[in-house]
Order: sequence, then structure tokens, then C-alpha cells
Amino acid sequence: MRLSKKIEVFLEFLIFGVFMGVIEDVIAVSLSTGAQITWQVIGVITLVAIPFAAIGELIVDRIELTEIKKKRR
Repeated sequence: MRLSKKIEVFLEFLIFGVFMGVIEDVIAVSLSTGAQITWQVIGVITLVAIPFAAIGELIVDRIELTEIKKKRR
């Protein structure tokens, strides 16, 4: 797979992961604390979600690449 295609796929899944992480965390904060959801709260949640989405995507890609290497042998 070309590097540009890998980056494209990584970014697509990263954006999706951040989006889903933000939704999940907004629901969790709302249900557990009852706090009012403001743009500031969403901003903090987004900053927290980005590294977790990136790490998760890197782990998934690494596992996938390992499996492809094993199939080639």
C-alpha cells in the first residue's frame, strides 16, 4: 500500500475515532455528572479524545500490518 494511501486511511479512521470518542465522552459526562454541556466542555473532551483515537488507530494499523506480513510468508 502506498504511503499516501496509508496516511489517508489513518486520517479517515482518526477523524472517525475522534468523532465517536467525543460523542461517547459527552454522553458519559452528561450522565455521570449532570454537568451542562458547553462548547468549552466539548473542547476539553475533544482534546482528550484525540490522543486516544490516534493511539488506538496506530495499534490497529500495527496489528493489521503484522497479520499481512505473516500471510506473505
